[in-house]
Amino acid sequence: MEHTWRWFGPSDPIQLAEIRQTGATGIVTALHDLPNDRVWSVEAINARKAMIEAAGLTWSVVESVPVPEAVKKGLPERDALIDTYCQTLRNLAACGIDIVCYNFMPILDWTRTDLTYALADGARALRFDQTAFAAFDLYLLERPGALAEYCEADQRDARRYLESLDEAGRAKLIDTLIAGLPGAEEHYTLAQFREALADYAEIDAQALRENLAYFLRRVVPVAEELGLRLAIHPDDPPRPLLGLPRVVSTQADAQWVIDCAPSPANGLTFCTGSFGVREDNDLVAMVRHFASHIHFAHLRSTQREADPRSFHEAPHLAGDVDMVGVIRALVEEERRREREGGARLPIRPDHGHHMLDDHARATAPGYPLYGRLRGLAELRGVEIAVRQLASN
Repeated sequence: MEHTWRWFGPSDPIQLAEIRQTGATGIVTALHDLPNDRVWSVEAINARKAMIEAAGLTWSVVESVPVPEAVKKGLPERDALIDTYCQTLRNLAACGIDIVCYNFMPILDWTRTDLTYALADGARALRFDQTAFAAFDLYLLERPGALAEYCEADQRDARRYLESLDEAGRAKLIDTLIAGLPGAEEHYTLAQFREALADYAEIDAQALRENLAYFLRRVVPVAEELGLRLAIHPDDPPRPLLGLPRVVSTQADAQWVIDCAPSPANGLTFCTGSFGVREDNDLVAMVRHFASHIHFAHLRSTQREADPRSFHEAPHLAGDVDMVGVIRALVEEERRREREGGARLPIRPDHGHHMLDDHARATAPGYPLYGRLRGLAELRGVEIAVRQLASN
């Protein structure tokens, strides 16, 4: 498999020269400085590509070309925005880049309540705590209708949690949830966030699916003509939040995406951490089921807690994900592609722990140097072992 590394561009404190020493050969990045409604020019794409290649690496995957909120909401301006999106795809293809990761999560990208959760070994991880989230939703955001979505015990626990926080703690929780995470293109104040949620008040899961279908039926034929592969990322966490629908959370959801616009260009970013939060998602079976439609893989593990709605990022080879089984299934698919002339299969270590000198470096939450280096080394070791065992 092609081993890749997410890089947030020239402002990323982790330098390309350092990434080259990790064992990764491909870079996963985007033109994060451009607004969502702008075409990525050939000149801008080639300039970033030249920077990556000068470091001895290749631009392997675009993550992401963001889908504007107006497209997700099905607003009248979506046609013009989709035309812009398609032109960016054409320009990427003209520059030799052929895999584009994207998501269709309303308003928020991946969501956590704690970006520095302390682990027993001294490392720090990302965490989603259901009680903290409920405290935000019910008593800080004060979302209309939220009380009906939580039982009395959840409301009581959330109130107690909120009372345990001082003003700084409350501000930190708000900032963690809505100020924007790595790769997020939108950043909100609490008032702006309430307004953004209100815009989705009439959009349920069925309406969001219809808007996703409209988008796919416009962009997939363009991608297929260009030889591009589109890879949708699953929801994180994989369930509705804040009254917002989520429609890429289960095997059935992923199958719907594939069936909506059948094409070699329409596929998945298989994120083991996102799908793996749900106990009802059998990841190994899903890899085998969707094998030919997996264009990109994010490999990380999560650990469900006593309340299974809560979880934290586990070491890559621990937690609830059968990572050995997943890699075995991915290797099987890659060997099939090698026999039949199929496409490359890039993977990347995702959401590493902040450890060792990561504590002294201001990297993005979930994207440290040493934590991801450890993850990549472990994943590569498993892959080599799987390949050798299969050859014996």
